[in-house]
Amino acid sequence: MKRFNIIYFAFIFLLLVSIIYLYINIGQFEEKTKDNIKKVIFNNTSYFIENISSIIKNDINEDLYTTLKKNHKLRNKLEKQMETIVTPSFKYVYMLYRDNNGRYRYLLDGSKDDKGVFDTKFDVNKDEWDKVYDTKKPNVIYQDDIFGLWVTTLSPYIMNGKVVGIIAIDFSTTLFKYMTEIISPLKEIFLYIFVSVLFLFSVIIYQVIAQIRAKKDSIIDPLTHTYNRIFLRDFVTKIDFYNYDIAMFDLDYFKKINDNYGHKAGDYILETFSSIVKKNIRDKDIFIRFGGEEFLLFVYKKKKNRSYAKETIVRIRKSIEDYKFKYESFDIRLTVSVGLVVEIQKYKNIQEIIKKADERLYKAKHSGRNRVVDSDNTINNDTIMVNKLSISQIKQAIDEDRILCQFQPIYRLKSSEIKYYEALVRLCDKSNNLVYPGSFLDSIEGTNIYRDMTKKILAIVFKKIANQGVNISINLNLSDIIDSSIYEMLIKEIRNNQDISKFLTIELLEYEDLDNNLLQYRLSEIKQYGVMISLDDFGSGYSNFSVFESLPIDILKIDGSLIKNIDKSEVSFRIVEAIVLFAHNLNIKVVGEFIHNEEILKIVKSLNIQYGQGFYLGKPIDDIF
Repeated sequence: MKRFNIIYFAFIFLLLVSIIYLYINIGQFEEKTKDNIKKVIFNNTSYFIENISSIIKNDINEDLYTTLKKNHKLRNKLEKQMETIVTPSFKYVYMLYRDNNGRYRYLLDGSKDDKGVFDTKFDVNKDEWDKVYDTKKPNVIYQDDIFGLWVTTLSPYIMNGKVVGIIAIDFSTTLFKYMTEIISPLKEIFLYIFVSVLFLFSVIIYQVIAQIRAKKDSIIDPLTHTYNRIFLRDFVTKIDFYNYDIAMFDLDYFKKINDNYGHKAGDYILETFSSIVKKNIRDKDIFIRFGGEEFLLFVYKKKKNRSYAKETIVRIRKSIEDYKFKYESFDIRLTVSVGLVVEIQKYKNIQEIIKKADERLYKAKHSGRNRVVDSDNTINNDTIMVNKLSISQIKQAIDEDRILCQFQPIYRLKSSEIKYYEALVRLCDKSNNLVYPGSFLDSIEGTNIYRDMTKKILAIVFKKIANQGVNISINLNLSDIIDSSIYEMLIKEIRNNQDISKFLTIELLEYEDLDNNLLQYRLSEIKQYGVMISLDDFGSGYSNFSVFESLPIDILKIDGSLIKNIDKSEVSFRIVEAIVLFAHNLNIKVVGEFIHNEEILKIVKSLNIQYGQGFYLGKPIDDIF
């Protein structure tokens, strides 16, 4: 039955479209015919005007107005010749000029009726006539209604590059009237058919809408008017969950509300809570009642604000904390705990993400409630703490210009010359002590602060390149290239420094599950400006050799965990040997890092590794001289 309804609906729809198509085509045929008639009229009148112009030029080669004013016989002669054109259709043929006051006056009139006298004023549509004087091009004035068509063709008469008059021919025809009388009944027939089919189509649409409403009611929670788990099952099969950050909410101590105030109070709390959340989210965000007092929020990612989801969740948590729920004579205070997942790319499917959000929600509830947890190793209300520094401390360091770089040299091993430097980010605390990346980078990943720090590092590096004329590399995650907000900032900085971008190398850290097509496109765009691309820490953890097929890699850095044991481990030696052979076959340069003694240096050289880095060759320095 459902299949039959679809076929029936499709048939009616196609019939309706066909009728509309025919109706429109009749109208278009009518308009096209009118246009063709107008073109024929214009061509004919243009032909006559050209003849008139030729006749005038044969008899007058001096000032037009003066000649006609003085030579009455010539005027009569020319007007007689113009009269030969006059027919019931070409009723008026005349020539006007514009005087010094901008008024139009007769020069010649070949009309048989209502003949104009030389130099007398004639009222015209001044704007249309002025166009001819101003542009030195013909102009056509059309006037049509149900009785007929009137066309006035205006053509400039030019002497010595100047318009000295306008030749005009008025044409009229009743052909349009007859055409309309023929076509109008056809249009009415199609209109009646269209109305009938439209009525039938409307009935079908009404039935479809009724079915849609029934389906919608099945996926909407009747109490909170949010989506329910039936919707969730269908929703997760259709979306690209990498476009969302996902949070799970749980109302703190909700059971006590039901126990102390009754289930009606609980229903009121759930409904009001849902309303507050909806006011703080966008149409693109999806809010779902997951069960009982638990809710899921899918926050659509903002390309230029990676911390948008966190900011939204914190705002909701604060709104709930500050809101006074009034039920009957009671003022009820409520808080909410939230587990948030923003590093979506780490997970293979939506079920893993929801499970992770649930784990973090559990951690939030068992660590004091009324808080947002968005990391597996951090718990607090709104501020993430990792090791030594909080986000606010890191942001303050950026604002106070306490972000700096140290530079470790990378040597060409054959000549022992420095090939380029690797920029290593550092933070200087208020006591002027250096803080290393492990104390601050992880805590700001995925935030605007991370983007600001990246921009600051690029500024430092480009300034150093400009001043010292040296090659410098910076470290970025592959996920940074995928992240549109960071990439747009990066490519903007590169474009702003095109003259020195060729001295820049970007070292990419490996990552397993990233969109290589997007990476290839963006890295290729970066390389257009002369930037070199290096793959860092190759050989550690998951080393995907297929990355070389899709990404434009210039330099390969072998992970230090292999190099530092190469003098003691046969396995490390053979792995490095294989990587070097592989890279050389692809014409990719190789860097061996973590060279910390002379024995390792000798082995690295024997394997034909072109470049080396490590404390034995050179430690990080504060400045390049």
